[in-house]
Amino acid sequence: MSDTPNPLKESVGRYGIWSHGLRDEDPSRRAEIGDAAAELEQLGYGAVWLGGSSAARHAVPLLETTSTLAVGTSIQSIWQYEAAASAAAFAEVEAAHPGRFVLGLGISHAKLHDQYRRPYSALVSYLDALDEAGVPANRRVLAALGPKTLDLAGTRAAGAIPYLVTPEHTAQAREILGETALLAPEFKVVLETDAAKARATARDVLALYLALPNYTNTWLRLGFTEDDFQDGGSDRLIDTFFAWGDETRIRSRIDAFHKAGADHVALQVIDAGSRKGLPREGWRRLAALLEA
Repeated sequence: MSDTPNPLKESVGRYGIWSHGLRDEDPSRRAEIGDAAAELEQLGYGAVWLGGSSAARHAVPLLETTSTLAVGTSIQSIWQYEAAASAAAFAEVEAAHPGRFVLGLGISHAKLHDQYRRPYSALVSYLDALDEAGVPANRRVLAALGPKTLDLAGTRAAGAIPYLVTPEHTAQAREILGETALLAPEFKVVLETDAAKARATARDVLALYLALPNYTNTWLRLGFTEDDFQDGGSDRLIDTFFAWGDETRIRSRIDAFHKAGADHVALQVIDAGSRKGLPREGWRRLAALLEA
C-alpha cells in the first residue's frame, strides 16, 4: 500500500461490533439480523465484523438494511474458500453495495483444516490470485498476529484486524504497519461488575482459543507463560483479554487500544448466554458508554 490516505479508516470509524450471531444463515433469522444491523448503525457503530469463517454472502442481510455501515468478514479462511470464489463473491456484493464490504482474510488454525501447510506462503499465493481477479488491496484486511503477516497486511492489504491481542501488541503492530494502514484489533467486553461472574463468563469463551497455538504462541511473545493457560486461564490472562467492571474501567480498557495506535476497535460483547446470540441490550449499553 502507498502512503496516500486510507479511506477505510474513515468508513469503519473508531468503534465496531464483532459478532458470531450476525452471520447466521438460517432464513428465518434474516429479518432479525437485518433489524439488529440497522440498530447498530443508528447507535453509531461504524462497522460490523462477522465472526467465524464467514463469507461475503453473510454480509448481504446487513448491507441490505443499512446505508453507511461497513461490514467485514473476521475472518474468511483461505483454506475454506478458494480465491476465485472469494473474488467472484466480492465482485457481486460490491456491485450491489459499493464500497461497504471489507474482505477480512486469515490463515485460521491447523487443527481446523487438514490441508493446512505453509500458511504464510499460502496466504501470499491467495493474495496474488485476488490481485489477478481484480479485488483491490484497499478493500481487504488480514487477521495478522506475527511480524511477517503484519508486514504483509501493510503492503498487500489495507491493514490488519488482529484477534485476541493487547494494547502492547497494538503498539508493536502499528510500528510494523506504518501510519497509513488500518489497525483494527478485536476486544472482548463483559458488562459485569462482579469479578467472579465476569471471569466465569470469560473463561467459557476463552476455552476454545487456549487450544490454538496461533494465539498461545502470540501470548507467550507478549510475556505470558504456560502457567497462564492452565485451568481455563489465569486471572491475569482473563483480565487482559476481557474488559469487565464498571463503565469507567471498561472505557479505559478500550481507550488503551486507541492510545497504543489502533484506528478502530472491534468490540465483542460477551454475555452468559450463547456466543451466537445477539446481545442487543449489551450493544446499546456499550454505545452509551462510548458516548460518555
